[in-house]
Amino acid sequence: MNEVYEKLQKCLASVKAKVDFQPEVALILGSGLGDYADSIKVEATLDYSEIEGFPVSTVPLHKGRFVFGYVEDVPVVIMQGRVHYYEGYAMTDVVLPTRLMYLMGAKVLFLTNASGGIKQGFHAGDFMLIKDHISCFVPSPLLGANIEELGTRFPDMSHVYDEDLQQIVKKAACDLGINLKEGVYVQLTGPAYETPAEIHMCRAMGADAVGMSTACEAQAARHMGMKVVGVSCISNLAAGISPTPLTHAEITETADRVAPLFKSLLTESIVHIGNASKTK
Repeated sequence: MNEVYEKLQKCLASVKAKVDFQPEVALILGSGLGDYADSIKVEATLDYSEIEGFPVSTVPLHKGRFVFGYVEDVPVVIMQGRVHYYEGYAMTDVVLPTRLMYLMGAKVLFLTNASGGIKQGFHAGDFMLIKDHISCFVPSPLLGANIEELGTRFPDMSHVYDEDLQQIVKKAACDLGINLKEGVYVQLTGPAYETPAEIHMCRAMGADAVGMSTACEAQAARHMGMKVVGVSCISNLAAGISPTPLTHAEITETADRVAPLFKSLLTESIVHIGNASKTK
């Protein structure tokens, strides 16, 4: 058996031994959204440290656990704290949680993050629906022997972010009076923030927002056939655009400030996603 898949199966067995729950939607919470999971109807929680072989997030203030429960009547599994490539993990470990949530039963992956705004007209506190991404600056999670149990060797990435799900999120934003931007997200390695020259390069390549996560998770999800949707909180203007040096405190402050609106958008979107799946 493929070593990566064998590790994944051990994690799955460890989860099933502790939690009996089948989610429809998997949600990865970005900065400022950590306590969203506490607001749902919680059925069970499981710390990452309780899962055999599971990578544990080292980012401060990340709770590092799965939360299982319901957003209204939609069964969800939520990651409170994701694993980043810059923490020193192999990329297969970074996307292990995404793959694990798929094996738990989730067919939809809802990605959120905090990012730096590149596109002219973006402001700190804006929300951006991710239309596409650029992931070539970090190692592909699909490198190495293909895991045939998960997907094909050469998966198509023409439509990573599902158009139907995008329409659902746009309608939810409209209903809530949220001015939802749209754009392309680029993932860089971090942990250092980008130089102005790097941001200029990203803008020339067509990126509208930059961050240190998400694209690799989306790629792994599409490899497995999951439907993916993503929303990014523009927590700051990127280097060379912002007149002041970038700090983690600034990003956290913005993410916390707009978190209530972001949480409303998540709930409205997930409920509609659940309703849409029932009609098919």
